[in-house]
Amino acid sequence: MPLLSGPLPDSVKTVHIMGIGGTAMAAFAGMLKDAGYTVTGSDTGVYPPMSDYLASLGIEVMIGYNAKNLDHRPDLVVVGNVIRAEYEEAQALLASDLTWASMPQLLGARFLEQRHSIVVSGTHGKTTTTALIAQLLDAAGKDPGFLIGGLAKNFDRTARTGTGPHFVVEGDEYDTAFFDKGPKFLHYRPKTAIITSVEFDHADIYTDLDHVKSSFRKLVAIVPEDGCIVARWDHDDVRDVCLEARCEVRRYGVGQEWDGRIEGVDTERGVQQFAVLHEGNVWGRFESNLVGEHNLYNQVAAVAALARQGLDPAALAKGFASFGGVKRRQEVIGEPRQITVLDDFAHHPTAVKVTLEALRLRFGKRRLWTIFEPRSATSRRKVFQEAYASAFGAADVVIVASAPDQGRIAAEERFDSATLVRALRERGQEAFTYDSVEEIVAVVAANALPWDVVAVLSNGGFGGLHKKLVAAIGAGKP
Repeated sequence: MPLLSGPLPDSVKTVHIMGIGGTAMAAFAGMLKDAGYTVTGSDTGVYPPMSDYLASLGIEVMIGYNAKNLDHRPDLVVVGNVIRAEYEEAQALLASDLTWASMPQLLGARFLEQRHSIVVSGTHGKTTTTALIAQLLDAAGKDPGFLIGGLAKNFDRTARTGTGPHFVVEGDEYDTAFFDKGPKFLHYRPKTAIITSVEFDHADIYTDLDHVKSSFRKLVAIVPEDGCIVARWDHDDVRDVCLEARCEVRRYGVGQEWDGRIEGVDTERGVQQFAVLHEGNVWGRFESNLVGEHNLYNQVAAVAALARQGLDPAALAKGFASFGGVKRRQEVIGEPRQITVLDDFAHHPTAVKVTLEALRLRFGKRRLWTIFEPRSATSRRKVFQEAYASAFGAADVVIVASAPDQGRIAAEERFDSATLVRALRERGQEAFTYDSVEEIVAVVAANALPWDVVAVLSNGGFGGLHKKLVAAIGAGKP
């Protein structure tokens, strides 16, 4: 059972991907196909749009993690993060003489070694900042490679090889695979590393904040001396993990070497005008559809990183103006009866807070509803029970769904939606909790008024609530 070590051998011609149906894995399969490999894959089920995408590439997908999936003896097997060691196909792989690797490991070995790898890391803002940097480089004619943990509207896939010198990759601190519990970003060979924030998250694999910080310290340690770290220096925990950096550190944030200033928000078009400051002087002025202070500093980080790569304000302005955003990040999915319904991925209390503050800035005095599903591994636990009480301050009405799938979590460790609702009411907010998607849809459809804004916050599908809500509101009050 040889695990890949070192560069990818030229003898590898066929690659099999276990867990190919996910957005990132399917896009990675496309990269391998573009690079000339014959690719197959397996999953429990593959659905549109990923099934259509894989079919268009001629990639055979085997349904079920069965041992027979390896009968064609591929030169290399890529094991996705969703694969458990006890799966039949994984057991067959471990018992075989086939060579295997994780996706992050193969990405590093095959696509990053000869590129300037820009790794975007942090508890918050990774996907948006990665997509933005890819677009800034693309608009400047640099044809970057990229791997983004979400669907950027400027591109037709979440990963591509590119022909330019840069590869932009979202650096996730989550574990790599069942056989590699280290963070994914340690495989990404950073020449430039951006650290947007460091907070406790992923309670299923990290024990506390110090444990999280230990992973980021390892990231800092592998940036070479001629590389660069772009760090949110007004955040104590970010600063702490960067203290032993052996390369240039570009400090950004409030009052730092690289700073930013919001100069206006057009609430009709949903765009923000802002200036990026370098050492107190205006370095460039830009406009983009990323609204809010947290997005201001994500954009400052992008500028600080790409200015070092030789991009000037004029080149960057094209990218900012043409950036389409990322699906599930303040994404408007419908405006039935002049009620704006948005989808957002926010689930950590800090992300909830800054997202709602940005929506308040974007939509002004319009009544803001927030529907929150505590679905992530961390939000289903009570670790942030109290922190959530102060995260919804910018909302006018808050609906908290019951947390799903808490059966494996000890009763005393579970997040409780009713407790959060009581805390919000004590703060003077309208707050409610419901057990079913149908109840939530009925309540909102009956009570939302024209010009209201309804923000749905979840890192999952939320039982199809988004589409059901748009349809119910559009149909009129029940």
